[in-house]
Amino acid sequence: MQLKKLLPLSAVATLVPLAAVAQDAAAPGFDEIGPYIMTTLLFLVGGFLVFWMAAGFAMLEAGLVRSKNVTTQLTKNIALFSIASIMYWFVGFNLMYPGDGWTVAGYIGILISPTSLEPVGLGADAAALDYASVASDFFFQLMFCATTASIVSGTLAERIKLWPFLIFVAILTGFIYPIEASWQWGGGWLSEMGFSDFAGSTLVHATGGFAALAGAIVLGPRLGKFGKDGRIHPMPGSNLALATLGTFILWLGWFGFNGGSQLAAGTVGDITDVGRIFANTNMAASAGAVAALILTQLTYGKVDLTMVLNGALAGLVSITAGPLDPTLFGALWIGAIGGVIVVFTVPMLDKMKIDDVVGAIPVHLIAGFWGTLAVPFYTDGTSFITQIIGFAAIGIFVFVVSLVLFFILKGVMGIRVSEEAEIAGLDQSELGMEAYPEFTKG
Repeated sequence: MQLKKLLPLSAVATLVPLAAVAQDAAAPGFDEIGPYIMTTLLFLVGGFLVFWMAAGFAMLEAGLVRSKNVTTQLTKNIALFSIASIMYWFVGFNLMYPGDGWTVAGYIGILISPTSLEPVGLGADAAALDYASVASDFFFQLMFCATTASIVSGTLAERIKLWPFLIFVAILTGFIYPIEASWQWGGGWLSEMGFSDFAGSTLVHATGGFAALAGAIVLGPRLGKFGKDGRIHPMPGSNLALATLGTFILWLGWFGFNGGSQLAAGTVGDITDVGRIFANTNMAASAGAVAALILTQLTYGKVDLTMVLNGALAGLVSITAGPLDPTLFGALWIGAIGGVIVVFTVPMLDKMKIDDVVGAIPVHLIAGFWGTLAVPFYTDGTSFITQIIGFAAIGIFVFVVSLVLFFILKGVMGIRVSEEAEIAGLDQSELGMEAYPEFTKG
């Protein structure tokens, strides 16, 4: 997802209403302003579809945590999106897309300033139009930033304090994500090297996964998750209906996530490619779900719904790095491998005593790596070596910075609730309210 250089406001002029085009021969015709209008519309539609993924994450996490922690998870999800919106406006967007003349070796922008939108009622004349409105661009890119933070929330559920988590979210969305994303989508060194990540298998999903992994290591597992005898004690979620609803919402939002990343809709070729991306995205999700469905039956003798849900999500993550170029069969096998990854890596993390409440690390980090690695199978001009280098560079940066931040937060204010609070549930200890007050605690 490589953006064109943003339009300078000095080039912005009055946009002639379409109704007046036929009356004024000097006014730009739709052939001239159409690409600007259609791409802006693509960003807006894609953006609100990706926004709906915030609801998907909230429902998924609410369903996969125990009932005594549901309200806290819902609070975290609405708070993290709101914080991401403010931080990405204040510093993130301009840090991620620095423009010309103010980068340091392509690694990090040095200009930090809030984002400005076009003047009210003004657009650009035909000569100045070469992309889309800044407002729609900012809105669309913000959704990816917020998604990165949503990934972290589920992994650290049921034992992290609310405010340290939200402080981490502010730094992640204001600085960590924009910096690493600028290396690729902001025209930085990974882009120049030839690394390819169409919609964010690495830049969004693996980034969230690496941050979640760092937090899980510093935070430690939930009480009772791992016994002294080495046994792993399952902690079933409170509501699989909500978790399933969340998965379908995420599946829907992913069409905007991947389809909008075409970043253009003004030509027959562009809009046809958007349709191709939709079809491949859906195929990968379906294949991931079916692969997990079959594999859990063969492995455990019964189908595991939570694995099937995460299999669909892993299929989506797997196709996100390259949803345009594969055939439908290509999307099928790429997504299916994502589903297989989930079934094997969820228990692997348990054996490593890394407590990931919702399975976000297998879905977003491990499947994100697979999706990034799969790009050269279908996309010309890419290589496995370059893909591995890009993934490793982003992974090291995000993991190390996140690890340091979590250790600082742990030392300064503490990040984990007390044993008593964890046993009673974070809803009571952190918020003083419950999601299901009529029922017993999970």
